[in-house]
Amino acid sequence: MALKIRLTRMGSKKKPFYRVVALNSETRRDGRALEYLGYYNPMKSPAEISIDLDKVKAWMDKGAKPTDTVRSLLKKAAS
Repeated sequence: MALKIRLTRMGSKKKPFYRVVALNSETRRDGRALEYLGYYNPMKSPAEISIDLDKVKAWMDKGAKPTDTVRSLLKKAAS
């Protein structure tokens, strides 16, 4: 089972809000997540990022790989 840490889209039309989730790579974009790790709100200025880095580290130790977008959000959240 290949695990991914990626974004799922929430919110309404033209007002996106994203959750950072851990799930199986074969699951559809908005499918059922194994665990919710945080959120990203690009509509606020500056963009609001809240990620539980301890949970992300635990999933990465289990073999989950973050997508490119999530990797850049993790860098911003860590700083």
